[in-house]
Amino acid sequence: METKPPPAKPEPAKAQLLWGLIFGILFGFLLQKGGATKYDVIVGQLLLEDFTVLKIMLSAVVTGMIGVYLMKTLGWVTLHPKVGSFGASVIGGLIFGAGFATLGYCPGTIAGAVGNGYLDGLVGGIVGILIGAGLFASAYPRLKGGILTKGNWGDVTLPRLFRVNDWVVVVPVAALILGLLWWIEASGL
Repeated sequence: METKPPPAKPEPAKAQLLWGLIFGILFGFLLQKGGATKYDVIVGQLLLEDFTVLKIMLSAVVTGMIGVYLMKTLGWVTLHPKVGSFGASVIGGLIFGAGFATLGYCPGTIAGAVGNGYLDGLVGGIVGILIGAGLFASAYPRLKGGILTKGNWGDVTLPRLFRVNDWVVVVPVAALILGLLWWIEASGL
């Protein structure tokens, strides 16, 4: 009697890419359904007239935060936060802000706009991302030892910083975000 070998499990990297693709498509679908891929909605957020984008992003933050820390608590994942610094945050914020102010999209909403067939997202957004990434990559060797490391705070997380259990931070932050979402909704913003 001949036995067949068990089916091969996908390699971890391939499985991660597959999950990334699945969740990316789901996130893009939800961005589109929420209206966050529309130029007018994004500009309304920047003008503090339409808080759709803020509500979507806060919902994603609270869901992701609870999900990641739940998976960590269950032992399913290990967190490996990247080293951060004030210099890198300022440079990243300026690049992000310049692109956002120029085109009215952030990288996630550009992908959603392209998925909707919006030419401004395709031509301005994708081309802008490629040019910006190329410029940053060419400048990175000069920046990495200088401004990007100014004010280095390491790979710290809030629970590590306060030396408390993760949930001592996650629960109040989640409650604060949910309270803010409730207030935004109740006030009609």
